[in-house]
Amino acid sequence: MSIRLGDIAPDFVAESSEGKINFHQWLGNSWGILFSHPADFTPVCTTELGTVAKLKPEFEKRNVKVIALSVDPVESHLNWIKDINETQNTTVNFPIIADPIFEVSKLYDFVHPNASDKFTVRSVVVIGPDKKVKLIITYPASTGRNFNELLRVIDSLQLTANYSVATPANWKHGEDVVVIPSIKTEDIPAKFPKGFKEIKSYLRTTPQPNI
Repeated sequence: MSIRLGDIAPDFVAESSEGKINFHQWLGNSWGILFSHPADFTPVCTTELGTVAKLKPEFEKRNVKVIALSVDPVESHLNWIKDINETQNTTVNFPIIADPIFEVSKLYDFVHPNASDKFTVRSVVVIGPDKKVKLIITYPASTGRNFNELLRVIDSLQLTANYSVATPANWKHGEDVVVIPSIKTEDIPAKFPKGFKEIKSYLRTTPQPNI
């Protein structure tokens, strides 16, 4: 099964390092990040999980829950967490799903046979409070993810979900945004009282409206 943007994120029940997870129930009204790992006790994954643990307060500010997945059993996860805490100078503070028979991995298309039929690829799925998939990024197993970039994307997703704007290339929180083309130029002042700049008829910018 493959999932696409706008699909309802598949629900599942699975064991994890923090007990049984009923995924949609666990998400509640929060945003969610589900990210997969090829295996326990792998070097890149160890650095990733440590990074996410350190960034958890930033995810919480954005009402985002994070949950990892690896195709090893819970006991292995618990032992691996000890190594992560030790080597990354942190405390893993989110669940890691145990997926030894690839049930969740197959639901989310985390196994790519052309890459490997025995390991998941390094995928990230961002899920909105409506349980719909908002973002999918897939990396090869050899490349660690940039979780600061995921925070940036979540800032954009949350902003553009609530305002008639889009975010330009390399945008960061606090910078000007683009007014979507469906808004007529004459209607911009009423919707965006901070003002706007018309660069071209189709390219209008305005200060970020939610700060």
